[in-house]
Amino acid sequence: MLIYTHENPVVVANIQNLLAMAGIEVILKNEFASGGVGELAAVDAWPELWLVNDSQLSKAKTLIADAKRQGQREDWFCPTCKEQNGAAFEICWQCETPFPT
Repeated sequence: MLIYTHENPVVVANIQNLLAMAGIEVILKNEFASGGVGELAAVDAWPELWLVNDSQLSKAKTLIADAKRQGQREDWFCPTCKEQNGAAFEICWQCETPFPT
């Protein structure tokens, strides 16, 4: 079952790694299809992640949704040391306090 696709192969690789770390097996398709653009519609050449075990669908969708939300997160201030941290930081770069949930 197709679980994720995106025009940027780096984004797809990040999602693939996230799912792999959670024990969710996927197959990467269209990895080298970008050379076919022109003969194919651009969207048809996007890399795709296909879920191997359909019973992991709910967990995979949750992880992908969380990753998308995290990508939209804004800069944050550490509750411990009040240092400003970029949105990509999971822990404070100054005092190593985890991102507040």
